[in-house]
Amino acid sequence: MVEPWQDTTLSAHVRAADLLARMTTEEKTAQLSSVWLGAEPAAGQAVDVAPGQHEYAARSAALDTLLPYGLGHLTRPFGTVPVEPAEGAARLTALQRTIRAGNRFGLPALAHEECLTGFTAWRATVFPTPLAWGATFDPALITEMARAIGTSMRAVGIHQGLAPVLDVVRDPRWGRTEEAIGEDPYLVGTIGTAYVRGLEAAGIVATLKHFAAYSASRAARNHAPASLGPRELADVILPPFEMAVRDGRARCVMPAYNDIDGLPAHAHAGLLTQLLREEWEFTGTVVSDYYGVSLLEEAHRVVDGEGGAARLALAAGVDVELPAARCFSPADPLPEELLDRAALRVLTQKCDLGLLDADWDPATGDASVDLDPPHLRELARQVAEESVTLLANGAGVLPLSDGTRIALLGPLAHEQAAMLGCYTFPRHVGVHHPDLPTGVEVPTLAEALRTELPGSVFGDDPAAADVCLAVVGDRSGLFGRGSSGEGCDAEDLHLPYGQAELLDAAMASGKPVVIVVLSGRPYALGRWAERAAAVVQAFFPGQEGGPAVAGVLSGRVDPSGRLPVGVPRSPGGQPAPYLAPPLGRHGFPSTVDPTPLYPFGHGLSYTTFTWDTPQCDAPELATDGETTLRLTVRNAGDRPGTEVVQLYLHDPVGTVARPEVRLVGYARVPLDAGASAEVHATFPADLAAYTGADERRVVEPGALELRVAASSAHVHHTVPLTLTGPVREVGHERRMRCEMRVK
Repeated sequence: MVEPWQDTTLSAHVRAADLLARMTTEEKTAQLSSVWLGAEPAAGQAVDVAPGQHEYAARSAALDTLLPYGLGHLTRPFGTVPVEPAEGAARLTALQRTIRAGNRFGLPALAHEECLTGFTAWRATVFPTPLAWGATFDPALITEMARAIGTSMRAVGIHQGLAPVLDVVRDPRWGRTEEAIGEDPYLVGTIGTAYVRGLEAAGIVATLKHFAAYSASRAARNHAPASLGPRELADVILPPFEMAVRDGRARCVMPAYNDIDGLPAHAHAGLLTQLLREEWEFTGTVVSDYYGVSLLEEAHRVVDGEGGAARLALAAGVDVELPAARCFSPADPLPEELLDRAALRVLTQKCDLGLLDADWDPATGDASVDLDPPHLRELARQVAEESVTLLANGAGVLPLSDGTRIALLGPLAHEQAAMLGCYTFPRHVGVHHPDLPTGVEVPTLAEALRTELPGSVFGDDPAAADVCLAVVGDRSGLFGRGSSGEGCDAEDLHLPYGQAELLDAAMASGKPVVIVVLSGRPYALGRWAERAAAVVQAFFPGQEGGPAVAGVLSGRVDPSGRLPVGVPRSPGGQPAPYLAPPLGRHGFPSTVDPTPLYPFGHGLSYTTFTWDTPQCDAPELATDGETTLRLTVRNAGDRPGTEVVQLYLHDPVGTVARPEVRLVGYARVPLDAGASAEVHATFPADLAAYTGADERRVVEPGALELRVAASSAHVHHTVPLTLTGPVREVGHERRMRCEMRVK
């Protein structure tokens, strides 16, 4: 007989409620718990186990304790230690059968993994880091990438991915800048939502992190307090999450480690319940960041004891404790009403995933698992190629001709590490296994250049060369094992590893110098910019990054990346985020110039484009209206290329200090030589909304300007608008996008 909770004709909520009513307190608590097998729970570090020896430790004390009651989450069965994909799938199947057999309802666990740069598993395709996604300005491509990543995860029994990161970069000294998409909430929101759509379309639960203000920490230090006002929180930090919840239909949210004005995010009912659930109408689950519940006691010191941490987090709105059960314990009863609330959410999500169905089978049905197939590598190559950004080419040295004598300088030219972010498997887990092969092919830039330019001569002596390629940047890692990555915050934006001296020596050679930056954050380049023949930036472009950068240097690929973060001029004076109001910019009465060397949205091509004067359907519109701009862009050069049309809003007068400009729309426009296209931008007045002095988000009547631009600082045309009618308060239902179409 099929019980109501197994009846697929009933709604997920009804089925989950029926099951919940049958459960004991211990069984409910187990659904809020997780187990991380193969890891040291105290430190969260991977254990050194060679491929072929990974046992899921079914006899572990944590699993043995929970088995009679069930298990909510299974933490990183592929991303903890190296395991052959087919073997890992088989062992996950066996483990799920053990978990089901251990509890009276036959419930499996929900298995989650990291997927920030692709599926974080050995032998899985390594995609570019999220900062590179931002540089593509291509949401459609990011959706396609995420769907492919999700499909590979689903094929081996994974249900949830811990991505995307929707933190808006506020200070690039922050080590996790590489994990973020950019410094603009509209770019982060649109690209992040595109990723969510792709992952969810593949049947994988997307997890939005880190909610909220993690990137706004003091001095850009990891886990440090975030001191920001309610308007910065509302207008800069929160919109990407709101967009991904509303438009992306993300099914999970992860709180941040930081506190906001003294209130830790894992204990912030205003964020996790009032805003997220009551205002935004989010219906999914909230899972803690790893050990985030424990940190309420150990780091924030807002409770005394693990039980107090559990009750505080649960009351705020945390539903599941990851990565292991420390505080949410059947041995320490939780308040029944809160326990039921969280358990119902977890069971409803499991029902949506089919895990409550009577015929659910953990077997994947594919004995020959390939996590790095040709179509994923091709997608990785396309994302990498679209992300590489040409910052300067004043001397016309690029593209390089085959047969050029090239002095290839810098150790990063010869290292795979220069391509890989801290959440790639080789840099995240593989570093604990020094004898382990990378698992996928990751050509270095030197190897890719020799393939790209087979007739060129490479060496390390500038005197014998026509041009110097000086390759600088980062090695990613965790908690001090690199110059970029989680816990690898920087005191300033000097190039690490003595690479400034490398550039000085290259410049002193008298030969043209092309600076190639392979990094997880922007670095100060003002010291060399005027003397460099060209500058190319790539943000940890993944396993296909070497060929992508080489293709741009050779001209096989026309550069089309645009900066998702500004590049500073000097290492100490932080560049003003382009969202800064007038007093945040250069001018009297300060001698410090925070103006970036290369601004947000900047990027060059090997061809040239002309932009006609845009036509505006209605330069006067109501505060609840919309208008459409039409603009023709032409490729005036002799080779194909892609222009990125960017639309910025300037509000001359506000009731609070406003950003000088902010991005409200963009479109990639690929054009053959001599071809043209018309770009249509439909701008809703809702995009002029901002949070006023009384903390209400309003659209006000008055003058505005739309700036049609190639970057935040390179404006081609200004279109004046006038909003008419009453001041209008807007909320969660407001329009958050400018629809851009290329015809």
